Amino acid sequence: MNSTPSEAAASAPTGELGDLSGHADAPPISLDHAGITELFALLAYGEVAAFYRLAEEARMAPNLSGRINMAAMAAAEMQHYEVLRDALGRRGVDVVPAMTRYASALENYHRLTTPSTWLEALVKTYVGDAMAADFYLQIADVMPDEAAEVVRSVLAETGHSQFVVAEVRAAVTASDRQRHRLALWSRRLLGEAITQAQFVMADHDELVDLVMAGGGLSQMTEFFDRLQNTHNARMQELGLG
Repeated sequence: MNSTPSEAAASAPTGELGDLSGHADAPPISLDHAGITELFALLAYGEVAAFYRLAEEARMAPNLSGRINMAAMAAAEMQHYEVLRDALGRRGVDVVPAMTRYASALENYHRLTTPSTWLEALVKTYVGDAMAADFYLQIADVMPDEAAEVVRSVLAETGHSQFVVAEVRAAVTASDRQRHRLALWSRRLLGEAITQAQFVMADHDELVDLVMAGGGLSQMTEFFDRLQNTHNARMQELGLG
C-alpha cells in the first residue's frame, strides 16, 4: 500500500470518505499520541517505496512524455519523505528504524501488485496510491491540527496524475479487452490494499488506538467500506466502472 495519491485522493467525494471527527463528545487526541508517530513512520516508508517503484516503472513508458511524468511523480515522493523525516525528528524519532517496522506489509503489497504492462502501472499509480491516501486521510481527520497538516501536506495533489486518466481512458475506449483486463487489475489492487492495511492495523495497536480515539468509527468494517466506495468512484473516472 502506498502513500501518494496525486490528485485522485484530493478529488475524492468527501461524503464517501465520511467525517471521522463528528463526535462532539469524543476526547481530543493529544499531539504526543504514539499513533501519530507510527502514522508518520508508515507514511515515510511508503514515500520511499513509491519513489523506487515509480522510477522503475517509468522505464515501461512507451514514450519520453510518460517517462518524464513518472519521474516527476517519483521526485515528489522524496520531497514528501523529507517532510515526514523532519516531523519525526521534531518528535525525537529516528526515521529509519521507525519506518523499517512497516517494510514487510508495504513490500508485500508491491510484490503482489507488480504491473506487467504500462497501462497496469498507470492504473496502480492512480488507483492504488489514492486508496492508500484515503486510508491515511481518514485517520488524519481525528488528529490534532498540527499533526494532521503534516499528513495532508504529503498527500496533497502533485498535478501529474491527469496524464494517467487521459492515457487509460483512451486505451479502454479503444479496446473492450483492455477495459475488462484493467477492471480486473483494479479490483485486485483494492483487495491487496485492504488485506495489507488490515495486517498493518493488526500488528500496530497504536494505529488502531489512533483511529478509534476519535470516536468516529463504530466498526472497522465501516472504515474499509469507505475505501471501497472511493475506489468505485475512481474506476468510473478511468472508464473502468
